[in-house]
Amino acid sequence: MLAQVHPDIGISSKAMSIMNSLVNDMFERLACEAIRLTQYSGRATLTSREVQTAVCLLLPGELAKHTVSEGTKAVTKYTSSK
Repeated sequence: MLAQVHPDIGISSKAMSIMNSLVNDMFERLACEAIRLTQYSGRATLTSREVQTAVCLLLPGELAKHTVSEGTKAVTKYTSSK
């Protein structure tokens, strides 16, 4: 992704490791929150709605809006390809 946006800029292995940790941590937080929301609703199935709500709860303002928008596009693309 970095090479597409900024072809003249690289990233060190240490910086890449930090970014990987950040992404893994965020994924774990979102997954835990989505699972908690699923349990609160008394359902056994995790849906995109719980994931979307978890994003809105964990990410601030504009970042949540953009994330929800990109996630909605991804789910729509996936369901239309089935």
